[in-house]
Amino acid sequence: MIKRLVISGGGTGGHIFPALAIAARVKEKYPSCEILFIGAANRMEMQRIPAAGYRIIGLDIKGFNRKQLLKNANLPLLLLKALRKCRNILKEFQPDAVVGVGGYVSFVTLWTACNLQIPTLIQEQNSYPGLTNKILGKRVKVVCTAYEGLNKWFAEQKTAYCGNPVRKEIVNGIYAKPNEDTEIGNILVVGGSLGALSINEAIAANLPYFRNRNIQLVWQTGKWFYRKAVTIVEDNAYANVDVKEFIEDMASEYQKADLIISRAGALAVSELEIVGKPVIFIPSPNVTANHQWKNAKTLADLTAAELIDDADCKEKLADKIEALRNDKNLCIKMSCNISKLGIGNADEKIVEQIERIVK
Repeated sequence: MIKRLVISGGGTGGHIFPALAIAARVKEKYPSCEILFIGAANRMEMQRIPAAGYRIIGLDIKGFNRKQLLKNANLPLLLLKALRKCRNILKEFQPDAVVGVGGYVSFVTLWTACNLQIPTLIQEQNSYPGLTNKILGKRVKVVCTAYEGLNKWFAEQKTAYCGNPVRKEIVNGIYAKPNEDTEIGNILVVGGSLGALSINEAIAANLPYFRNRNIQLVWQTGKWFYRKAVTIVEDNAYANVDVKEFIEDMASEYQKADLIISRAGALAVSELEIVGKPVIFIPSPNVTANHQWKNAKTLADLTAAELIDDADCKEKLADKIEALRNDKNLCIKMSCNISKLGIGNADEKIVEQIERIVK
């Protein structure tokens, strides 16, 4: 029985959406369970979590800036204050367990919970763990992994292979798979919840390609590129391009798409394995140990997706799209192969692990 649960993490949709999937599964099984989120103040979780109907408390904390070291001068003070506030929150709320889904705020929360001897669990979404989870992995009760073979970083006896939790509306979606008669007429471009500059620039540079073809393009830009993209589309009268800052109903967009262009973050890969549509991955190069490229390369080697390096996307994207539009058999094969990799019940497996440490 789980009566009170804390879930901590955020910064990007890649942390927030798995957290919400776990929370939804807990509430489905234990409707009276009180769930409290702890996030980083001024990050996107402070809007997304309440919008989903959950309470969240923000900690004034930031990550370590590797590029501008002087900006870390006040980090020790922020960390001490955040640890103190977190300790007060946990002592007052008295959770049965604390779950971390990644991001620097989860380090503060899980570290504090371990010190208070509250049962703890972290959900590692990538094939290569970040520094936060490497440290926490030595202290928490359970590490739920999305990939097998992470015993190099986490003790085997506390590791549970569960997959990445995916939102129910995506798991339950009905996605028509390509066949010999399928034309690639609807293309969805997603650069993650915050957008991806290189993908946005590649789409902007290749918009003339889409004008003279029977293609409807849905282009999710993220906050920072949105106004620029709207201006480009309006000034050039691209009637077949729909620019969106953020997509709330991703399941519907996945359903309509015949081809998806995406980053290769852990959550995106997990969702697209369930969706089972042809995919072109453009991995971000700005991640720990280049794990997005490794994610995409694994699928490309299985003929489950196409891979374009970030540095080449502006030059190669249109040619890759045209090649797939002219090769229906490859699209069918990729769709079949990527569908075999999806794990639709990761949230259930993680909740089982929470139940185990609570007992």
